[in-house]
Amino acid sequence: MTPSETLRALADALGIRATLMRPLGPLTTYGVGGPAALYVEVEGPDDLSVVRQTLREVLPGTGAGDAGIRAFVIGRGSNLLVSDAGFDGLVLHLGPDFAGLELPTPAGGGRSSGAPGRGAVVRAGAALALPVLARRVADAGWSGLSWAVGVPGSVGGAVRMNAGGHGSDMASCLVRYTWVDLFADDGGTDDASRLAYGYRSSSVRATELVVAAELEVTPGSITAEQEAVAAIVRWRREHQPGGSNAGSVFANPQDDSAGRLIESAGLKGFRIGTAHVSEKHANFIQADKAGRADDVYALMEHVRRVVAERCGVALRTEVRLLGFDDGKTGPVPETDERLTVEPIPPDRGEDASGGCR
Repeated sequence: MTPSETLRALADALGIRATLMRPLGPLTTYGVGGPAALYVEVEGPDDLSVVRQTLREVLPGTGAGDAGIRAFVIGRGSNLLVSDAGFDGLVLHLGPDFAGLELPTPAGGGRSSGAPGRGAVVRAGAALALPVLARRVADAGWSGLSWAVGVPGSVGGAVRMNAGGHGSDMASCLVRYTWVDLFADDGGTDDASRLAYGYRSSSVRATELVVAAELEVTPGSITAEQEAVAAIVRWRREHQPGGSNAGSVFANPQDDSAGRLIESAGLKGFRIGTAHVSEKHANFIQADKAGRADDVYALMEHVRRVVAERCGVALRTEVRLLGFDDGKTGPVPETDERLTVEPIPPDRGEDASGGCR
């Protein structure tokens, strides 16, 4: 069978769980982009078992790659740009039954159970929104996850990409995680060390689905934790734009800021078609309502090229790219190295040392 015939066979076998040509734009914070050739909604653990079994029956002894099928797991779509042409593979989404949260029992007096400084573990489902996680943990008087209120993604996506902000990240608090391979019998609960974490990266493969995470917390004051969460929310409202975006587009180079470099290169407010660099924070790219994903992508590439030319730094995007002409998903390119470039006169935004002001 051709890949398209295989996807239709999967759709027939999965029944109401599957949708052909499901628009993905509305499932992302950019709100733009085309459809998935096959979209599968997995309501809960029992449903996941059925889906995995069906995948193995339709693709016996081969798997997605051998059948020419690419797979992608979508969470809250907060770090994702889907091309206008869409994605010609399988997209899987976890339903609300994967959004559970198990908290240690708090003690009286405004403090959580356990001695101060002694850790405990919360278990969060992969579909749980990080801001919800942060607030519920703070409301229970546990410390260590207030940073997550500033990351609009899901727990599963955060585990996969080592999401972080405000001085912390998943690598700093993840103890264990539960996962399955969609096309094989592999899976289980493993220590975080298996993930080979780097800055905004991990070793999770495209066919591996994070199901749950166990995160370390320590006892703290309910009032103090709620204030920490509120402070991060205030900071984001003051310093970062709302609207249709995917947060920070580029990873910060070592000892520098992507936003500073982009602003120094004179790109604040720069527009291509229906996308523009935010005037409020230069590391945000905004999409117009009913805009084009390909304009966002073109602007990302333009920003990278200009910053490389004017500042000598090749920025690496944090945004997952789905369905673009390289036929791959993931951050492209995998570099933020300093480049050797010809000096540009100071009137083009660069100082004499070769680095943007």
